[in-house]
Amino acid sequence: MNKSNGASKKAGNGSQPQHGGKSAAKTGTAREAALDVLVRTEQDRSYSNLLLHQTLQKYGLDRADAGLATEIVYGTLQRLNTIDYFLERFVAKGMAKLQPWVRSLLRMSFYQMMYLDRIPDHAVVNEAVNLAKKKGHQGISGMVNGVLRNVIRQKDTLTIPDKLPPVERISLKHSHPEWMVKRWIRQLGEERTERICEANNMPPRVSLRANTAKLSRDELVERLREAGYEAEPSELAPAGVVVKGGGNMALTPWFAEGLFSIQDESSMLVAEAVDPRPGDKVLDCCAAPGGKTMHIAEKMDDQGEVWACDIHEHKEKLIREQAERLGLQSVRTLTSDARKLKERFAPGSFDRILLDAPCSGLGVIRRKPDMKWAKQEQELGPICEIQHELLSEVHSLLKPGGVLVYSTCTIEHNENEGMMRRFLQEHPEFELTEGGMRQIYPDEHQSDGFFIAAMRKRA
Repeated sequence: MNKSNGASKKAGNGSQPQHGGKSAAKTGTAREAALDVLVRTEQDRSYSNLLLHQTLQKYGLDRADAGLATEIVYGTLQRLNTIDYFLERFVAKGMAKLQPWVRSLLRMSFYQMMYLDRIPDHAVVNEAVNLAKKKGHQGISGMVNGVLRNVIRQKDTLTIPDKLPPVERISLKHSHPEWMVKRWIRQLGEERTERICEANNMPPRVSLRANTAKLSRDELVERLREAGYEAEPSELAPAGVVVKGGGNMALTPWFAEGLFSIQDESSMLVAEAVDPRPGDKVLDCCAAPGGKTMHIAEKMDDQGEVWACDIHEHKEKLIREQAERLGLQSVRTLTSDARKLKERFAPGSFDRILLDAPCSGLGVIRRKPDMKWAKQEQELGPICEIQHELLSEVHSLLKPGGVLVYSTCTIEHNENEGMMRRFLQEHPEFELTEGGMRQIYPDEHQSDGFFIAAMRKRA
C-alpha cells in the first residue's frame, strides 16, 4: 500500500486553513479535531472543507497540528471504502454496528498507520486509546486497542486481491464507489477511469489567477519568487500561477490587496472561452462565489458591464466582496433564479453569456473527497433537467452574433457533450465556435475536471 508524507494539501485550492485563532473557546489535539470533523461529516452530511475550517478555528491549533488534522481528515475520507474493506475483518460485529465516533476513530487510525510514514504505529494506537477513554468507556477503549494492534500484527497481509473484476478492483484500489467506477468505465474505458480515480486521490495544486487589471502574470510570479515562494506560470491557464508549498495564500497581504484570486487552472479557462471585450455587456447566470465573474471583468479591463446573478442572497454578498477586494467597478450583482432572468432583461440584452451550470461536481473530487461517498447515481438525472431548463431560458437574452458559454465542473457525458448536442439540436440558430467543446479530465493537468463549450448565435 502506497504511503505518503504529504497528503495534507487537500482542503481545496488555497482554502486550506493553517491555524486557528488562539482566542478559540476550545482546546484539544489534532486528532480530536480530526475526529470531530469526520463524525460530523458522516452524520450531518456537511462539507468537510467547511467543517474543517470551523473546527480548526474552534480548537486553536498551531500550524503543525492544523496541518496534521487536515491531513488525517482528507486522507481518511479519500480512502474510506478501502479502509473499511480492511477493517471489516478485525471488527467482530462489523463496522456498520459501531457508534459513529468509534467507526471514525478506527478509520483515521488505520489511515495513519497504513498511509503515513512519519507517525509510529504505537503512537497512533496510544492516541486512539486515549481518545476512546476520553469519549467512551473501558470496553470501547479495549476494543479499539485490540483492533488496532491486530492491524499492526497483520499489516503485511493487507493487500487487495489481484484477480478482482475491474469495477471492484479499481473501486478498492483507488477508493471510489462502485457505481461511479462502473459508470465511468462505460463512458471512458477502464484505463482512463483508473487514471482519473488515482488522480482524484492526489493533493490539489494551489493556483492563483493574476488580477491583470493591476499587474501582469509575470509580475506576480516575480513578486512571489522575490518573497521566497516557489511560483511558476501555469502551462494550462494564461493568467494562472502555480505555487508549491505556499500554504493558505488567502492569508497573504497580496490577496488582501487584490493582486490575485485563488482559482483552479481548469476553471480559469472558462473566462478565456467567454473572451469578452472592453465595453461588452456580459451576463454570468450562476455566478457565486464570483471567481469567473471577476476574471471576465479583468479581461474587459474593467470597462463595460458584468451582471453576476445568483439565486442566494448571501452568495450575492460574496460576489460584491470579491469585486471590492479586486477593485473592479464593472461588476453588477442581482439575486434571482437564472430561469427568471427574462423578467428582468429584454431579449438580446447581452454580448456574452456565461452559464456555469449547477452540476454533479464529479470533476472536483480531489478537493471534496467526501462528495464521492455522499453523491448517489440517481441524483444525476434531475441535475441534467435543471441544466436544460437554464439553457432554454437564458439563451434568448443573447444578441445575434453573441457568444454563449456553457461550463460544468464534472466529467459526466450527459451533463456535458450530451447536453450540448441536445441544445444545438433544439436551437439551430446556435453553432459551436472555433474553440468548440473541451473536456478536461482530472488526470491530465493536475487540475479539476471541467467541461467548457462556446456557442455563437447566428446573426
